[in-house]
Amino acid sequence: MKRKLLLGLWLSLLFAAISVLFWKNEFQYSLPTPIPKDYVAVATGAKIDLKCCTMDQKPVFIHFFNPECPCSRFNAPHVSELIKKYGDRVNFKIVVINNEKSVSIEEIQKKFDARIPVYFDREIARSVGVFSTPQAALIDSSQKLYFRGNYNKTRYCTDSETNYAQQAIESLLKHTNAPSFDALALRAYGCSLPKCTK
Repeated sequence: MKRKLLLGLWLSLLFAAISVLFWKNEFQYSLPTPIPKDYVAVATGAKIDLKCCTMDQKPVFIHFFNPECPCSRFNAPHVSELIKKYGDRVNFKIVVINNEKSVSIEEIQKKFDARIPVYFDREIARSVGVFSTPQAALIDSSQKLYFRGNYNKTRYCTDSETNYAQQAIESLLKHTNAPSFDALALRAYGCSLPKCTK
């Protein structure tokens, strides 16, 4: 009887530990990121004053990245591919948002295999309405917000049908109307700012 009780207790603890790990590493990131109380929405088409970045005739693509966030780390290879593919036609920037400047510009550039500007400024996120990482913001050459949202519906950006950020870039470069995206593209998923917590 005592042995069965210990076995039942051990199995219960094991199940609880697996559940906690699943929540911390998977399930919580499949839920939309909670909208902060002080959030100010920024509409698509709104004029964006990018004090950080000089504008030329190229659109600006800002990748919001938190090195503490698993979702940010998982999509880094996809962002690197976008930089390589469109870097001659789009000005890519990375905005690092975490608790403190614990990484250097060089470390971030190395992670993305690109020598592009890196900023440590949460105000840039507020200016385009970003409150989660990873997120993308695409600003057209007239400094208007063209797209703000997710990269893909999958964590590793493996679903070519839902490469939302890439579709937005393609559409802007072809001078077509912004694509009509579903809620998965536009609702924030991932890690809340400034910490990688829900």
